[in-house]
Amino acid sequence: MTISTILIIILILILIGAVRAWPHSRSWGYGPSGIVGVILIVVLVLLLMGRI
Repeated sequence: MTISTILIIILILILIGAVRAWPHSRSWGYGPSGIVGVILIVVLVLLLMGRI
Protein backbone atom coordinates (compact mmCIF):
# COMPACT_ATOMS: atom_id res chain seq x y z
CA MET A 1 0.00 0.00 0.00
CA THR A 2 1.22 3.47 -0.79
CA ILE A 3 1.15 6.39 1.60
CA SER A 4 -1.67 8.03 -0.35
CA THR A 5 -3.91 4.98 0.01
CA ILE A 6 -3.28 4.89 3.74
CA LEU A 7 -3.99 8.64 3.97
CA ILE A 8 -7.31 8.27 2.15
CA ILE A 9 -8.37 5.37 4.39
CA ILE A 10 -7.53 7.37 7.52
CA LEU A 11 -9.42 10.43 6.24
CA ILE A 12 -12.49 8.32 5.43
CA LEU A 13 -12.44 6.83 8.94
CA ILE A 14 -12.14 10.31 10.48
CA LEU A 15 -15.02 11.52 8.32
CA ILE A 16 -17.21 8.63 9.48
CA GLY A 17 -16.28 9.36 13.11
CA ALA A 18 -17.23 13.03 12.75
CA VAL A 19 -20.75 12.38 11.43
CA ARG A 20 -23.38 14.06 13.58
CA ALA A 21 -25.37 10.84 14.02
CA TRP A 22 -22.98 9.54 16.68
CA PRO A 23 -23.86 10.57 20.28
CA HIS A 24 -20.39 11.90 21.06
CA SER A 25 -20.42 14.34 18.13
CA ARG A 26 -23.99 15.70 18.15
CA SER A 27 -23.03 19.06 19.63
CA TRP A 28 -20.10 19.61 17.24
CA GLY A 29 -22.23 20.76 14.33
CA TYR A 30 -21.20 20.26 10.73
CA GLY A 31 -17.73 21.80 11.10
CA PRO A 32 -15.54 18.72 11.65
CA SER A 33 -17.19 16.58 8.99
CA GLY A 34 -17.15 19.46 6.52
CA ILE A 35 -13.47 20.17 7.06
CA VAL A 36 -12.51 16.51 6.78
CA GLY A 37 -14.70 16.17 3.69
CA VAL A 38 -12.92 19.06 1.99
CA ILE A 39 -9.52 17.60 2.88
CA LEU A 40 -10.64 14.23 1.49
CA ILE A 41 -11.77 15.82 -1.77
CA VAL A 42 -8.47 17.70 -2.13
CA VAL A 43 -6.49 14.51 -1.52
CA LEU A 44 -8.60 12.58 -4.03
CA VAL A 45 -8.12 15.28 -6.68
CA LEU A 46 -4.36 15.32 -6.07
CA LEU A 47 -4.32 11.53 -6.29
CA LEU A 48 -6.19 11.55 -9.59
CA MET A 49 -3.84 14.20 -10.97
CA GLY A 50 -0.86 12.08 -9.98
CA ARG A 51 0.65 14.59 -7.56
CA ILE A 52 0.69 12.25 -4.57
